[in-house]
Amino acid sequence: MDMVNWPRVGCGAAIFNAGGQILLARRKRDPEAGHWGILGGKVEWGETVEDTVVREIEEEAGVKIRLTGLACLVDQIADDGSSHWVNAVYRADIVDGEPKVMEPEALEDMGWYDLDNLPGPLTRSTEEFLKTTT
Repeated sequence: MDMVNWPRVGCGAAIFNAGGQILLARRKRDPEAGHWGILGGKVEWGETVEDTVVREIEEEAGVKIRLTGLACLVDQIADDGSSHWVNAVYRADIVDGEPKVMEPEALEDMGWYDLDNLPGPLTRSTEEFLKTTT
């Protein structure tokens, strides 16, 4: 099988503030451009999934995090078969910094949202994570 046809591995972190709000960002790039979701990215060759989450959150939001556990795994297969991602979603706490958009070429906006008043549309990984909170 050609490596191009293998699933890609992504990951992200669901981060909540003291008020119970979740940190979400609006994506500028595909997959899911224009959707709101948890922060994260793709796993690079030789990098662990957990190291990737920590690195990606710092790159995207300028904060250091501590992972508190794996929340869910998401198979994200495009309806047309053009892509397949396996995304690990962790729970995490911020240990240093205040989140802000650090990659304006990739993210349009970022903010804290109440679970009963989320922006939309949401990314598939965010939707799947939210199912674990009910």
